[in-house]
Amino acid sequence: MENLHVAIIMDGNGRWAEERGWPRSRGHRAGAGAVRRVVEASPRLGIGTLTLYAFSSDNWRRPAPEVATLMALFRNFLDSEAGACRREGVRLSVIGRRDRLSAALVTTIEQAEAATAAGQVLNLRLAVDYSSRDAIAAAAALHQGAVASREAFRTLLARSQHGDPATPDVDLLIRTGREQRLSDFLLWECAYAELLFSNVLWPDFTGEDLGQAVETFGRRNRRFGRLPEACMAEPERKTAFR
Repeated sequence: MENLHVAIIMDGNGRWAEERGWPRSRGHRAGAGAVRRVVEASPRLGIGTLTLYAFSSDNWRRPAPEVATLMALFRNFLDSEAGACRREGVRLSVIGRRDRLSAALVTTIEQAEAATAAGQVLNLRLAVDYSSRDAIAAAAALHQGAVASREAFRTLLARSQHGDPATPDVDLLIRTGREQRLSDFLLWECAYAELLFSNVLWPDFTGEDLGQAVETFGRRNRRFGRLPEACMAEPERKTAFR
């Protein structure tokens, strides 16, 4: 296996803190450490694209102080990690809406994307103010009678969320935090993804946990609608990193 696209719903920051009697904000800060661990581990595990669900469009419903903390943490992460990403060959991009983000945060996003644009070791995508259903609806609005092919719609879907149409579909979707749902994340791109739900709360998630998830993925039989015998007769499918 190589050049996998792994997507992670990073769930459990608030509960991790609450279980320790700490404010939820402390859990979100601890979660940044888990992000660094999985980014560092990804290339050696054959992961070419890593998409992390940082803030859903529904998260705007949370208390204003918690939202402000998350936005500040996100901006600080981009400021502090862009240089390291550039040095390590990590291309950093952000998918989702930007019209509801602060002007300062949008500027930071654009600067981080520009600084890391040449990275080819890992494509790190952060989903911020992201809703898969909203992205699909926006892509449908852009369609306007164009040829109704999957590839054409894929391009429109990428345009609707500041994405790259060359990004491969998700191979493995991981959700931490003891929950088992997709929460409006990459619904189109996860059409044939393998799903793995972990009881580990996100701040405790390690590179070893990611490695175990990839190992479990490697034991699964991905048929893409075919019979098992046909899959065994064909060479292993590889997804090119672009």
